Amino acid sequence: MKKLFILLVISSFITGLYAQTDSANKPPYLRFPTVPPLKLLKVDSVTYFTKDNLKKNKPSIIIVFNPGCEHCKHETEEIIKNIDDFKNIQIVMTTPQSFTEMKDFYKAYNLSKYPNIIVGRDEHFTMPSFYAIRSLPFLAFYNKKQNLISVHEGNMTIPKMIEEVNKN
Repeated sequence: MKKLFILLVISSFITGLYAQTDSANKPPYLRFPTVPPLKLLKVDSVTYFTKDNLKKNKPSIIIVFNPGCEHCKHETEEIIKNIDDFKNIQIVMTTPQSFTEMKDFYKAYNLSKYPNIIVGRDEHFTMPSFYAIRSLPFLAFYNKKQNLISVHEGNMTIPKMIEEVNKN
């Protein structure tokens, strides 16, 4: 009986350790499933875009990209070609790369033409660690209440993107 009791105590202890480890190993976006604390230097090099600048009651897509990444360029081209599908969606494009690279990308795709696309530099490299990003482009979808719907690494078709945003 004593052995059974000791075995039960040990197994409870081990189970408790695994339960604690599991939640501690989750990336921040899963532990805090709302829009992250954005602070992005905008292309004007003076103002910052923050979470508070997101329009209320509009879904959002946060796209982490690298200006030199061919997949990121392709994704941007597809979004621009289908911009009418995104008219009620806020798109926040952020990169940890240099300000110059970001600005050149912004100009190359003439992103100033699209009021629902915000481009900013993640100066503190917050997004890669918040989302535990392994490949680019990285897309995070948020509903109108700024709650996480899903995340996706790599290119995604426009219909799939619209479908994700409309889930909630």
